[in-house]
Amino acid sequence: MAERSTFSPHWHRVAPTKPRLRPHVQITRQRYRGRRWHVVHDPASNKFYRLNAVSHELVGLLDGVRTVEQAWNIVLDRHGDMAPTQPEVIQLISNLYNANLLSIEATPETEQLLRRQRDRLAQKVKSQALGIMYFRIKLFNPDGIISAIEPTLRPIINRWGFLAWLVFVLFTLTRLGSHSEALASGFKDAIAPSNWGWLIVVYVVAKAFHEMGHGVICKRFGGQVPEFGALLLVLVPSPYVDASACWGFASRWHRIAVGAGGMIFELFLAAIMAHVWLATPEGSLVHQLAYNAMLTAGLSTVLFNANPLMRFDGYYILSDLLEIPNMMQQSFKQLQFYMQKYVYRLEDVSPPTTKPGEAGILTVYGISALAYRIFLFITITLYVMGKLFAIGLILALWTAAAWFIMPVGKLVKWLSSGPKLADQRPRAIGVTLGLIALGAALIGLIPMPDVRRGVGVVESLERTGVYIGETGFVLDAYARPGDFLEAGQVIAVLESPQLESQIEISRAMLAEYESIEREATARSPSAVPVARERVAAATSALNFMLERADRLVIRAPHAGRYVGNDPHDMIGQMASAGEALGEVVDTENVRVAASMTQTEAAWLFDEVEKPRVAIRPVSMPGVVVRGESIRAIDAGQVYLPHASLGFAGGGTIKTARDDQTGLRTETAQFIVYVEPGENEDWAGVPGERVHLRFRLSAKPLAVQWVDRLHKLIQGRVQL
Repeated sequence: MAERSTFSPHWHRVAPTKPRLRPHVQITRQRYRGRRWHVVHDPASNKFYRLNAVSHELVGLLDGVRTVEQAWNIVLDRHGDMAPTQPEVIQLISNLYNANLLSIEATPETEQLLRRQRDRLAQKVKSQALGIMYFRIKLFNPDGIISAIEPTLRPIINRWGFLAWLVFVLFTLTRLGSHSEALASGFKDAIAPSNWGWLIVVYVVAKAFHEMGHGVICKRFGGQVPEFGALLLVLVPSPYVDASACWGFASRWHRIAVGAGGMIFELFLAAIMAHVWLATPEGSLVHQLAYNAMLTAGLSTVLFNANPLMRFDGYYILSDLLEIPNMMQQSFKQLQFYMQKYVYRLEDVSPPTTKPGEAGILTVYGISALAYRIFLFITITLYVMGKLFAIGLILALWTAAAWFIMPVGKLVKWLSSGPKLADQRPRAIGVTLGLIALGAALIGLIPMPDVRRGVGVVESLERTGVYIGETGFVLDAYARPGDFLEAGQVIAVLESPQLESQIEISRAMLAEYESIEREATARSPSAVPVARERVAAATSALNFMLERADRLVIRAPHAGRYVGNDPHDMIGQMASAGEALGEVVDTENVRVAASMTQTEAAWLFDEVEKPRVAIRPVSMPGVVVRGESIRAIDAGQVYLPHASLGFAGGGTIKTARDDQTGLRTETAQFIVYVEPGENEDWAGVPGERVHLRFRLSAKPLAVQWVDRLHKLIQGRVQL
């Protein structure tokens, strides 16, 4: 680490001033990673500022009588190298001053140095405008309501209450485990447009319950809850409360309890609604509302509130568990330090922490949070543009300005006027331009592998259905699912007493007509033609009966493996003619059928050269099979090659709500056939799901991204 600069050229502006903490400011002591810290809190503005032990001592010496210089000299004598430097003292006083925690009679020159933000409302409006995807609207002060609720819940807000909650949630999950199919099938009804109104209402109620959890637990440990409002998450209303008073709690477990309180309350609501869902009949309004509550209060809590990469509950819980306050800001400062130290080669820079373990955590977290921010921006933008193109475009431009363009502007300002670059500005500008050129070359000029992916299912080139040929009772069975059968091999035998009686009657009638024919031949030649016609009709009837009897024996239509119902389970049961029993599938000659949307398969028709394809079975992820040839049908189909590709079969393709087969899709799909090459480890079983990887001709990353973005927007935009 570079040696800190002890003196500042601006010290003369601050040294003679006599600041002091405002009378209403509160200070709480906390411990982080074995070190003592002090949290300065202004109850009026709900502003917080964290001080280490030495800085706290310095601020304590600022009583309105001592000057800043006198206080600094005292701290310098007591702590030596551990005392803050003059630039650090100026920064400390400026931060406290701007947070309205410090009062000072400053000259205009000092005021300019400290840059107090007098118009705080304008600053708040500015920050709100930049964060339009997370817009906040304050509604009222809920402290009175929460104060009335908290005494009722106080007896269970303890470790025993938490244990009871945990047991109840685990019991609920156990009950839901046996209804996994119903839970999965209900998702399509929940996200259907006809349910959106109820879904939003239930979501708002669940989130209000969530925020009540934060407020009640904060109040339980002595904090104030001065604000309740609506947070517009991508224009979707979500209630919030200001429970930031917990930042001043001395116990980190109390702070963690407040952070987790919303999720605890909301998951409790989801568990109650799960029991309501299990107890109500399917199709009723209460049943659907209970499912909506499970979905919003359960799934959204786990995926969003518990996510530490967003500044929601999980972030603050992780920050307290790791004992790293302001972890997101610190992580970005850590990345900024790496850039300034190792890329720009600046000497007078300091990291936000000197502990190696903490630096590693900040580095990993900063990179993860930055990557997730980019992912979130792209995902939300594409989704909103797919629903409402104009609004999505405005959100995209506005958020891009806040998250990307403004940081670039700050970089330009730092390069042009940053004091740390006074002696190295030309080199820093050259490094920046070099990095931009290198990035542009990597993205826009150098061809990179272009890989597209898809999901398919193995199907047989020859498969024939096996059906009951004649109504009867199953007498015996000779094959089971999975058995390999030769052509004509018996699968099952049926019996039909009624048919047997009809055959005996037909034989008796034929014998009688043959006797009449012989008698007519001997005695009355003129009657012979009529007798012979009767014999022919009786013979035809008997042959028809014998053909029906022959259909009582079910045989394999060709060589292959039998799949379907087990005929052994049907012995003694009556089976009707035409009833499907199973299929005989030729497992030696198979191919892969993949179903893609128009935007996903468009590149197949755009490519001049056929792409190379690799097949990876889901059942054997370590095996990669080369695809021999690709054939795409350039006409959209509304039926899937196999039900396993649809939602109901565990796939990703949305099927029609009124389709019971799981094959008919809501949007047209393009079928792509791939013939697998020979492989000793995998032969491919019909019905098996596989992943496909298509390797196209190499292109620069920028070309690939533009192409994918164009196809994604083309498939989603509704003007």
